[in-house]
Amino acid sequence: MSENEGKEAEKRASLHLQTLGFHILTCNFHSKFGEIDIIALKENILHFCEVKYSKHYDPLERITPSKMAKISKTIQYYFLRYPNTYDYQIDAIIVRPEGIEIIKNLSC
Repeated sequence: MSENEGKEAEKRASLHLQTLGFHILTCNFHSKFGEIDIIALKENILHFCEVKYSKHYDPLERITPSKMAKISKTIQYYFLRYPNTYDYQIDAIIVRPEGIEIIKNLSC
């Protein structure tokens, strides 16, 4: 996958979330631990979204325990920088040429 395909997948995912009533707070939030592709708010729940794209394989397989650990540490850093009282969850957004699927509330 090229960098352009990845950026396009993230853009498609953001637009899809907006059509579902999500408010996009930020994209590509970085820390020394990793990156969160999309952080969005809906119904007072923060959604930390990992976007995965593929034409040829199951992109969910690329969200490994190591990747989840990095996401968790990055979320902790986000809360240090931006304290708040929202509940949160980690979601996967699977982008394929034929459509977008949201897998809600991944566990670490």
